[in-house]
Amino acid sequence: MKNIIRFKNDIYAGVLGKIIGVYLGRPVEGWSYEKIREQFGEINYYKNHKTGAPLIVPDDDISGTFAFFRSLEDHGYDPNIRAEDIGDTWLNYIIENETILWWGGLSRSTEHTAYLRLKNGIRAPKSGSVELNGQSMAEQIGAEIFIDAWALANPGNPMRAAVMARAAASVSHDGIAADAAVYLAAMEAMAFVEKDMEKLLDAGLTYVQNPAFEKLVWELRERCQVSEDWREVRQWIAGSHGYDKYPGSCPMVTNHLVVLMSLIMGGDDFQKSCMIACSSGWDTDCNAGNVGCLNGIRLGLPGFSGGADLRKAVADRLYVVTSDGGSCISDAVQETRKILEAACRLEGEQSDSPAERLAFEYPGAVQGVIPCDLDREEQVLAGIENWYQESGEFGCKISYKGLGPGVHASVCVDTFIDLQPKGQEGTSYFDVLCSPALYSGQEVTARVFAPDEENPSFEFFLIYFDGKDRMRALYHDPHKLTRGDQVLSWTIPDLGGHAIYRLGIRLRSEKRLDGCLVLKTLDWSNTPEEYRLGRAVQMTPSLTPWTTQTAWLKTFVASADHFCPDYTTTFSISHAAENGLATTGTLDWDNYSVTSKLTLSHQEGAGLAARAKGHRRYYGAVLTDGKACIYRQEEEKRIPVASVPFDYQLDRVYELEFTVNGDSLAFSVDGVTVVSGCDSSYRCGGAGFVVDSGAVLADGFTVKRVGRRFE
Repeated sequence: MKNIIRFKNDIYAGVLGKIIGVYLGRPVEGWSYEKIREQFGEINYYKNHKTGAPLIVPDDDISGTFAFFRSLEDHGYDPNIRAEDIGDTWLNYIIENETILWWGGLSRSTEHTAYLRLKNGIRAPKSGSVELNGQSMAEQIGAEIFIDAWALANPGNPMRAAVMARAAASVSHDGIAADAAVYLAAMEAMAFVEKDMEKLLDAGLTYVQNPAFEKLVWELRERCQVSEDWREVRQWIAGSHGYDKYPGSCPMVTNHLVVLMSLIMGGDDFQKSCMIACSSGWDTDCNAGNVGCLNGIRLGLPGFSGGADLRKAVADRLYVVTSDGGSCISDAVQETRKILEAACRLEGEQSDSPAERLAFEYPGAVQGVIPCDLDREEQVLAGIENWYQESGEFGCKISYKGLGPGVHASVCVDTFIDLQPKGQEGTSYFDVLCSPALYSGQEVTARVFAPDEENPSFEFFLIYFDGKDRMRALYHDPHKLTRGDQVLSWTIPDLGGHAIYRLGIRLRSEKRLDGCLVLKTLDWSNTPEEYRLGRAVQMTPSLTPWTTQTAWLKTFVASADHFCPDYTTTFSISHAAENGLATTGTLDWDNYSVTSKLTLSHQEGAGLAARAKGHRRYYGAVLTDGKACIYRQEEEKRIPVASVPFDYQLDRVYELEFTVNGDSLAFSVDGVTVVSGCDSSYRCGGAGFVVDSGAVLADGFTVKRVGRRFE
């Protein structure tokens, strides 16, 4: 037994290193080497503020890394997971032309090409093969940019990491690109126990049987050995292996050599290694992400302390943009927990992650707790930092200085995306599809430690989008803190279906106070007691028949061809093939009923979806082909659970209700249960609508908690 728990901090460091590297490289992605050098010299710190972009943005390197890795969980943590399984995961979590990938077109974007192969029934690994797509397509960079989580789940086990990495890479790539991914994954898995970079570079080659690839690695290493300046090595890469030497838009070889150069020439300096990767040009965010992950593992959390503080600005935050919209707003701790669970399950061990959403259980972690910029002139927040006691307790320390009448100390966490980014057209050239992480009807609970005799008052607050898509703040009743531990809670009031953008904590005092409190945990979970959307015109008074988008509509993630607000009801959903979905909610939603009034038009089937984790793993309850049926969608298979004859009529309004409670599934029409069955395959997930080859209008949408939580 490996005792995987001993590697948990290094797994977290690898996740941190990945996202830090991506955020360092992202602002100059696509820039020429000359432009980077002229404008910045070297990229030692984040340059997003210089290029007009937010720091935390959706990125294929991050979304793909943590989304495709979910295949391991979705397939029972099978140590022999196949390329076919991972290809199915692509189809479940990707929304065509919108999430994760660069949608550059067939035979232009390698990943888009592979997706189209998968969509058309070609299974992995053939979907990414040289035979099918040609060598230039198959040997682009994407194989290695998505590979890190597979290595993180196999600490000290390079053989299994290499096998999983090859399976994952082969969904979209082949040849030398797959070899590069395997090489990196094997080195990352070994880096948990072997810290010498030269030894890693040597040992990693034993997992790659490709003389041409080995020759490239040795040539690069020899260049690094005889040069003291990384720019000289970079010049050699450009002259011998630049983009002009290979077909395709983003060849693996050029970028892989930059990754290796950065690791070698950066030595044991995390910041320097990322600087080299970012300052060299080419695919800067991809390269710095791989460099950051490997050095995060190898150098551990202390490695981030060797230069500028690269953790503070990031505050653990990241987006994982998939069809599972409620999991989009994430952080490095949450993703580490998933990887740690997988690593433990693969070794037959138990993980030890807390149940609470925010528990700050890793050194330095703040899990997205940031200063709130609302009423910033009155803000006297003095600091946000991780808190640790020798007893093993963690928390987030919130400090204030000069707290008194008329001022406040306020922090918050994001629970949705900013729909009004200031001074920008959007957050990135990758779309942000997202459902809120927090809904009306859920209960928020905070465990707080106040160390002083004199303490401020504590108020929960929300920032949400109102009926005119403007931000509004809502405050809970203040609670006077006493010395010691206390538990505070708030059931989120009905906001009419509008999106909650941030959850915050405000501290106030009627007398001067300097001090702190410790937020030990912050949690919200379970299905909302009741979450309701009314008619579109009620939620957006300015709605017209030509309105195609609203803030509340964006709380749903749709893979249906058309998903719009409807002027006379709430939603219009249309899809030209089977399995058009629109869902909202999170993986906290387990036992609930979902209700809506549907007007059926000409379609093969339509109804409600529940416990959706992605858009090809869910339960459906539909009226179709003269019957009412409940089914389980499992990748491409639609597995019947129960059905009965039901003579429904087109253009008539039916009130449909789908209840999932434990393993009991029940489908009601106009208040009468017409069919029920049992299935225990899926335990939790979001709710919404499903349409097969046609269109429906949906009037209202209500989710209500039922029964008890799954244990």
